[in-house]
Amino acid sequence: MNKKSLLLYGLIVVLIIIGWYAYQKNTDDTYTGMSIIPEQHKDIPLFKGLKPRQHDYVISGKVHKQIYDYYVEELEKHGWTPRYKQLEENYFVTKWQKENFKGELQVSAQYNKFEEETEVIFDKIPLYKSTPWIEDLPKSICIYENLNQEGCLEIGEKSKVEEVKTLINKAIDWEKDEIPYREKTSVIDFGDTKIKVHYGNNKEIYLESNKGIKIMKPEREFFELTNLSK
Repeated sequence: MNKKSLLLYGLIVVLIIIGWYAYQKNTDDTYTGMSIIPEQHKDIPLFKGLKPRQHDYVISGKVHKQIYDYYVEELEKHGWTPRYKQLEENYFVTKWQKENFKGELQVSAQYNKFEEETEVIFDKIPLYKSTPWIEDLPKSICIYENLNQEGCLEIGEKSKVEEVKTLINKAIDWEKDEIPYREKTSVIDFGDTKIKVHYGNNKEIYLESNKGIKIMKPEREFFELTNLSK
């Protein structure tokens, strides 16, 4: 192979690489902002004519009712179970669940009368679980500001005890085994359940007991009820 042939071959390879990169870049940009891409899932068919546009799909005309009928029929065929369906004059919302699918699939659409097109969004929504830890309401709870404190702050006001119980029960289950570092650790004693509270610097609060781990936002209400300082 002479020098000219080598140069030509090298140029062709470079052009192929550039073309492939440009295609990949364009594809990535097309689906930017999408939490789930139907084309990558065999059990989520794509309505004929829908074109991807970064965060949604579009099609000319007012066809959201046809799209609604299509997905109500096709998703059930593919094993999805409907959890919510709403069809209105200019939009629809549907929510679906399926075994081994982590989360909830939401397919929604609206008619944009200014652009005269229907915009469809596919969204994967995480489902959070909150396991109740406290069943019976004690007469009072005891709060230790740190692990070495001997005496505790006792809260006996029924309404406050009930509010603390509700906040803890509504906290989201933390599926991981490790708790991120927090500057402070306090204890809330419900009698039959002792809960360590890991918190600090206005970051998420982690609750730890023999029933598992939970996470909750650093709500001002929680600190006011327990007299703990952020």
